[in-house]
Amino acid sequence: MHKVLCELKEDERLFFEQALKFAVGKIEQNLPVYTELFPASASQGLVYPAIENTDWTASFWTGMVWLAYEWTGDSRYREAAEEQLDSFRRRVEERIAVDTHDLGFLYSLSAVAAYRITGNPAAREMALEAAGLLADRYFPEAGIIQAWGDLNDPAQRGRMIIDCLLNLPLLHWAAEETGDSALASIAHRHARQSARYLVRPDHTSYHTYYMDAETGKPLYGNTHQGYADDSCWARGQAWGIYGFALAYAHTGDSSLLDASRQLADYFLEKLPADGIVYWDLIFTDGDGQEKDSSAAAITVCGLLELFRQLPADDPGAAGYREAALEMLAVLAERYTTKEHPHSNGILLHGVYNKPRGWGIDECTLWGDYFYCEALMRVLGEWQRYW
Repeated sequence: MHKVLCELKEDERLFFEQALKFAVGKIEQNLPVYTELFPASASQGLVYPAIENTDWTASFWTGMVWLAYEWTGDSRYREAAEEQLDSFRRRVEERIAVDTHDLGFLYSLSAVAAYRITGNPAAREMALEAAGLLADRYFPEAGIIQAWGDLNDPAQRGRMIIDCLLNLPLLHWAAEETGDSALASIAHRHARQSARYLVRPDHTSYHTYYMDAETGKPLYGNTHQGYADDSCWARGQAWGIYGFALAYAHTGDSSLLDASRQLADYFLEKLPADGIVYWDLIFTDGDGQEKDSSAAAITVCGLLELFRQLPADDPGAAGYREAALEMLAVLAERYTTKEHPHSNGILLHGVYNKPRGWGIDECTLWGDYFYCEALMRVLGEWQRYW
């Protein structure tokens, strides 16, 4: 039975509409700078530097522009997003920084979104090309897609990370478009391997897991961005909540829905007083650590997707929806740049990579995107780009 995602009270609707109006205003403000260029992954002093389309995060900006077009119907946003597509076409054709699983992020939010919204055949072709490159990163014996790096480099070979769950929808879309079921099988197998090896028995998650690419033997889990190998990186847990819910939506595999739910329950148990997590779930109030608003924004989207996918009579489903709305309201009320007019970002207090000193207590491009997506989800019937 189909559930209405969000039956909002009038005051709630007005509040979230104002929040989205502010976010779209920031997007409009940024259009003159970020059409040929893109915002960097994280801000510096709350201002995103302008860079070429070479990072794994470029599409989060294009995705925000598509969201603004869908919300407003203003042709300026469509024109800007379509102009940006040319750099994504060049990127895949000229093989510019495509040695990564993040092809799913890059082309779902740019080209697949464009094709879904406008029917642009050129967008379809570049997205299919990107899906082919992503499938090339699959090791059949291990059943995983390698995260990044040269497929023949022993130091990189056989690494999967939990972020990859958000890259898998590109393969499912390509399978639907072409009828090539092998692409969907790759995505499904990777999701199942992620549930088996990245999710621990206590429903925390590894950021990274290594497999022997030739034999498929599981080796060990560790972290690249969390506090410790055995802690629980908050954004990784968020990727799992959303990614497994999406994997279920594409496959109907109930074990993946269970994985999403288990990660969600653990995440919600670890919420600090204001409902916005620290950058690793090992930390709580009083530890002197930074929040990660981007992990919260991703989780809101994941909880809303989880609610949508659960049966209408599931006794716990409404709790995920309510938790998502509460978290989103806190982000809108206390975590935006509305008191920082010099900033060209949207969400304050994000963390990119604390162990490496990147983007700490800054705006993050994915945090801004998922915040906008969450607002679109609660305010209307939004068609996923994933």
